[in-house]
Amino acid sequence: MSDTDSFIDEVNEEVRRDRLYGYLRKYGWIAALAIIAIVGAAGYNEYRQAQEIAKAEALGDAMLDALSRNDEVARAGALADVSAKTPQGDAVLAFLTAGAQAEAGQTEEAAQTLQAVSGNADVPLIYRQVASFKALVLQSDSMDMDQRRAGFESLAVPGVRLRLLAEEQLALLDIEAGDTDAALTKFQAIMDDAEVTSGLQRRALQAMVALGGAPQATETADEG
Repeated sequence: MSDTDSFIDEVNEEVRRDRLYGYLRKYGWIAALAIIAIVGAAGYNEYRQAQEIAKAEALGDAMLDALSRNDEVARAGALADVSAKTPQGDAVLAFLTAGAQAEAGQTEEAAQTLQAVSGNADVPLIYRQVASFKALVLQSDSMDMDQRRAGFESLAVPGVRLRLLAEEQLALLDIEAGDTDAALTKFQAIMDDAEVTSGLQRRALQAMVALGGAPQATETADEG
């Protein structure tokens, strides 16, 4: 390469460098703002995560403190005073509160606590279904049989994870109504279902034997 070519390359390099510096002086503030925004967003996310963790820890501590009460009534009252501040946290807290209320003999209060969860569209569907199921079971002595049957039938449909448990409750309602044949049919269907757990299958078998039925052979279900 000749001296002239080298000189031209150096000049071109200087021109490019001058242009770059010019762009930085003219538009550098945009890059600075972008960096500040990125750093600020990262810092805010860290702060928000720390706040969420702190809230979860505070809720956990409050729940543990309430559950540590030896008296059932005091435990139920302490849980009822805890505030979760999130829909899912409220649902979990409601399940614990309803359990404590039921242990304390406050059956209607427990059912009302669960019904509040079952009617809350902000919590996941499975939470609402579990709450509805538990509330129906708790009200076995106070709710009309037809209402309970309608409630369990709404859960005994394909796609609902509590379907077979709801079918079991419907079979028990048939027994309560004196319809042994209908109960035996339901229990056999439960035993034959591909999704039945070994525990539920065993309960269905025991119920059929107790009712004087003749269970048909079926494959043993997995534990669950």
